[in-house]
Amino acid sequence: QVQVVESGGGLVQAGGSLRLSCAASGIMFRNYAMAWYRQAPGKQRELVADITSGGSTKYADSVKGRFIIYRDNAKNTVYLQMNSLKPEDTAVYYCNAGGMWSDRPYWGQGTQVTVSS
Repeated sequence: QVQVVESGGGLVQAGGSLRLSCAASGIMFRNYAMAWYRQAPGKQRELVADITSGGSTKYADSVKGRFIIYRDNAKNTVYLQMNSLKPEDTAVYYCNAGGMWSDRPYWGQGTQVTVSS
């Protein structure tokens, strides 16, 4: 059974930092691309960052230079380091095992990130 579990969300002031974690089990983690998405109230879910099995990364323009996605295959975990947070980063953040190009990704339950101004 595949499980994808996010953690690390919370409330932070603008300009602050948070690190999200996503632990995946039931898959050969090192062979999977992983991605972070987010969904703000009233908006569609959007890609935040993607990392391939080989470590290549892609970022949404809105987070380039502020967010970093990286993975630890020994821990079956992908991280999203979020710096210089802005109120517009407020959303539920979802982890996806399979990556942005997968037609059958596995999704986590999401973790809330709230950035106060």
